Amino acid sequence: MDIQISPAVSVIVPIHSGAVCFANCLANLLQAVTEPHEIIIVADGPAPQLTHLAQQFGIKVVQLAEPGGPARARNRGATAARGDILFFVDSDVAVPPDIIARITAEFKQNPHLAALVGSYDDRPAALNFLSQYRNLLHHYTHQNSKTTIDTFWAGCGAVRRSVFLKAGGFDEAYHLPAIEDIELGYRLTAAGHTIHLLKSLQVTHLKRWDAANMLRTDFWQRALPWTRLLLRQQRFDNNLNIDQTNRISVILTYLFVLLWATAVMHPPLLGVAALVGLLLLWVNRGFYQYVSQLRGVAFALAVIPWHWLYHLYSGLAFVVGFTQHYYDVITRHTRPIFSPLLNPINNELYLGDDRNQ
Repeated sequence: MDIQISPAVSVIVPIHSGAVCFANCLANLLQAVTEPHEIIIVADGPAPQLTHLAQQFGIKVVQLAEPGGPARARNRGATAARGDILFFVDSDVAVPPDIIARITAEFKQNPHLAALVGSYDDRPAALNFLSQYRNLLHHYTHQNSKTTIDTFWAGCGAVRRSVFLKAGGFDEAYHLPAIEDIELGYRLTAAGHTIHLLKSLQVTHLKRWDAANMLRTDFWQRALPWTRLLLRQQRFDNNLNIDQTNRISVILTYLFVLLWATAVMHPPLLGVAALVGLLLLWVNRGFYQYVSQLRGVAFALAVIPWHWLYHLYSGLAFVVGFTQHYYDVITRHTRPIFSPLLNPINNELYLGDDRNQ
């Protein structure tokens, strides 16, 4: 009788000097990871206190002399890994004790599965409003998505080592935390591989969000480079953050703002604006009902303007990215016409210290 042996898992965690949640992340990993599995910490530049903490527990540490970004750090971790499965975890994430068993079981049951991702749970560690809202939006989006997806997520994502290495790993041209995991997912699916979203595989996000780091991350590090990637690859996905509901919401939000602005000169447009606002509420009623049931009506009402703001800057990112992309196509020139702030990946300009997304 054939005996199926569970694949060994190498957990890879990139860290840097500002990884304030790492101790919590490590404590949870130590409870979840036992032999023959392993934890690999990759220090993206000098982080002596953090690497010393890992070494105290006998954890393998890969030290990089200079920061090069999480894409490079994860690739170096993959090179040092012994496991059949590479499990990428951000340093601001707390995993449940049974996560390795669940990942290995999924790959054993699905021999053709190339990769899988989980999601944040609905109990983020930070209690301030924006942290709760931001993580609940992520959780709701993932829990209401299709289970076969085109993207990868390095915050909590596992991939077969052979598939990862054959694909060339993460694109190290992304020197900053951005969409290197999304881009990897596109390459994997283009090569015919399958990626599953395992909705029950949930981790706790430890990061504290505020308005500045949320807007910076969503616009500069996610929406803008993601737009340019979609246009370069001519992709029109209908899943996760770019599904039909989000696209319609962006259009309705801009129409709502435009109508309110012009209603100053043409008051009858206030009624039309109100109707558009009601339609926008109806389109997103699932999310608002969800947060209302979980956190109460007052919380849900407070979420609405932030959610509409999210649609506004997502739409702006698309316009900027679209303009940059087609300017480059027309002129065949790689330098963007806008400020380097609008192309932080290529110009290696980094505003703040938010590598742990």
